[in-house]
Amino acid sequence: MLQTTLIDPIALAQDLIRRPSVTPADAGAMGALREVLESLGFACRPMPFGDIQNLYARLGTSGPNLCFAGHTDVVPPGDAEAWSAPPFAAAIEDGVLTGRGAVDMKSAIAAFVAAVARVLEKGAPPGSISLLITGDEEGLAEHGTRAVVPALAAAGERIDHCVVGEPTSSVVLGDMVKIGRRGSIGAIITVDGVQGHVAYPDRAANPVPVLVRLLGRLQDHVLDTGYEAFQPSNLEITSVDVGNAASNVIPARATARLNIRFNPNHTGASLAAWLREEGAGARNGFKGEVTVETRINGEAFLTPTGPFTDVVAAAVRAVTGRAPELSTTGGTSDARFIRALCPVVEFGLVGATMHKANEHAPIAEIHALSAIYERLIEGYFAAFA
Repeated sequence: MLQTTLIDPIALAQDLIRRPSVTPADAGAMGALREVLESLGFACRPMPFGDIQNLYARLGTSGPNLCFAGHTDVVPPGDAEAWSAPPFAAAIEDGVLTGRGAVDMKSAIAAFVAAVARVLEKGAPPGSISLLITGDEEGLAEHGTRAVVPALAAAGERIDHCVVGEPTSSVVLGDMVKIGRRGSIGAIITVDGVQGHVAYPDRAANPVPVLVRLLGRLQDHVLDTGYEAFQPSNLEITSVDVGNAASNVIPARATARLNIRFNPNHTGASLAAWLREEGAGARNGFKGEVTVETRINGEAFLTPTGPFTDVVAAAVRAVTGRAPELSTTGGTSDARFIRALCPVVEFGLVGATMHKANEHAPIAEIHALSAIYERLIEGYFAAFA
């Protein structure tokens, strides 16, 4: 039996929450986590990119390698007066931990580390356990997991399976596990015309009707009717701007923003090409220009059900008595980058209060999440080692 210090997940979560690591600030959160991991025997590799702190820690050198991925950065707390306690005080009242990051997702990190410590008390696992922790999940996500994944691959690091600690539970702990996510692509459409007086339209080129007709075609287009385990892809227009304060002036420019959340029927590249093609067709004799700029935020992915998802579901069921729904709903997460390395699922606390004032998690649920992670780790090595 290893001589390992047990970790209190609540105390560790409080320590992390008390470090105001609003993206891109680290505020000592990564160092605090590294100190705990090194005390458990992990070999820690800081992986900074730009102004972002990232950490890859591994215990063991053999396979299989089970990875836990998460982030220590948090969104801003907003109006402190809207909180029942200071957002970075990590206050506990009536069995509830309140603070920015309590749900998303410092408590999950603490729960997993505590679970590892308990597993190690019983003996070293027949393989490796690793953690991939970033400080750039809530921001632009350019210098976090997106940068770490190819760096690990280039270094020959192998990760066999990964669990991301996002708050995936919907109503009660254990009711949902994410096995995939839709992709995301954003676009800015700009129509440049010729400004002029409304009484002399022949001397101008009004960009507004061109943009309106284009947006109508895009909105009316049925992208698909769904995909295995996925809802239909959807295009949403999020902004239309002209910036024209005068009612008797034809504006020179009109712009719009949109976002498409798509299932595996599409790729980001195919949708970007479609948007550009539609933009080019929108000119149709128009004297101005139509430009379409796109940004692919992530590709759609699906982790097929099988032995790995069975291990995760069994761990949840053993602790909560619930059979979790295997879902692909919701927004994007860093799982979209990790899927390039290995099969990945997401599981964590109930996400109802994430990004809100008074973000909070019941202490009992944090302990239960840690117990699930412990079962998951043991079940994983029993199935794959």
